[in-house]
Amino acid sequence: MKKTRRAKQDLSDVPDWMRKRRCPHKRRYLSGPRILPGNLTGRESLARVVDETFLAYNAGRLRLGCELYAGRMLAADTVVGMSLAGALTPAGLGCSCVVPLIKAGFVDWIVATGANMYHDLHFAFNLPVHQGSHLVDDTDLKENDVVRIYDVFLAYTDCLCRTDDILRELLLRPEFQKEMGTGEFYHLLGRYAAEWERKSGRKDVSILAAAYRYGVPVYTSSPGDSTIGMNIAGLELKGLKLRINPSVDINETTAYVLHAKRSGGKSAVVLVGGGSPKNFMLQTEPQIQEVLMIKEYGQDYFLQITDARPDTGGLSGATPSEAVSWGKVDPARLPDAVVCYSDVTLALPLLTHYVLARHRKRKPRRLYDRRQELMRKLTAEFFAHSTF
Repeated sequence: MKKTRRAKQDLSDVPDWMRKRRCPHKRRYLSGPRILPGNLTGRESLARVVDETFLAYNAGRLRLGCELYAGRMLAADTVVGMSLAGALTPAGLGCSCVVPLIKAGFVDWIVATGANMYHDLHFAFNLPVHQGSHLVDDTDLKENDVVRIYDVFLAYTDCLCRTDDILRELLLRPEFQKEMGTGEFYHLLGRYAAEWERKSGRKDVSILAAAYRYGVPVYTSSPGDSTIGMNIAGLELKGLKLRINPSVDINETTAYVLHAKRSGGKSAVVLVGGGSPKNFMLQTEPQIQEVLMIKEYGQDYFLQITDARPDTGGLSGATPSEAVSWGKVDPARLPDAVVCYSDVTLALPLLTHYVLARHRKRKPRRLYDRRQELMRKLTAEFFAHSTF
């Protein structure tokens, strides 16, 4: 095929000093695709809308995050951890987003606030959570036995207290009367959540139930900071033998990341919000390098959705480049790190839909079933060169 020559640009109106200026990097900077999207028609798939119209600003960052998750994080050899902060489950994001990602094999281990897991139990126990309004008299809500999470309404007696009643009855069962980490605790609780789903006929509404069925370990970095922790503390006054040991959680989550690397694969994190779950997930690498003194380089893939600013110094807004200085992110992998500044309730459904549309399901890794094996490998590598 005969090549056509590109028409020369008319420079007759360009000042002489501009024509003579050398711009050695101009072509590289302007090498990105041209921004000229077609008109939307209303007939496009959501994934196509993201690909073709999320071109700049935080929409552009969300598109890059979607492409990173679907295109590289979901490779067969990559272990994906997801952290969940903020009131996500009462807003229905557990049902709509996290459960489908677990079922598709797109999440291998989870760190979540205890509050998210507590509110997840409302759905498992078939106790209604309602849409409401933030424009309301909270004193009147209190007088009418209703609690509010912004524009989400829950009945105090019929939802919260009923959840507590069921939870306390479960916690008194024999299998809970010992010391354990939150991974084992949530797995035991997830078995009952799955049974409650079965009895109510409402399957796939609970993260804990789905995690139990698919062998996805779930952890909480601050287990006392939730109504689950409050109920454990209350029952301890009556002789409950359950003890949550956070050291178990630290070592197990560290073992997952080391396993990902030592098996020839990669480790990825999807950070939904920030807070303590983000730090707990990322501290696995400093635990490997700084504390256990095992040679490692950091997470390979990093995707965060947050509304927190970096300049306030909080962990929620800390960038992946800052995480490099702590050994949390491999500096060679910074091009594969994306931060989208957005409301999670907007971004997570879009991200979930995109990856489900663009990537086939993966076989569940069932890390929970391999906890003891992976802990033995972590321990062996630690003792192989330990100096303390």
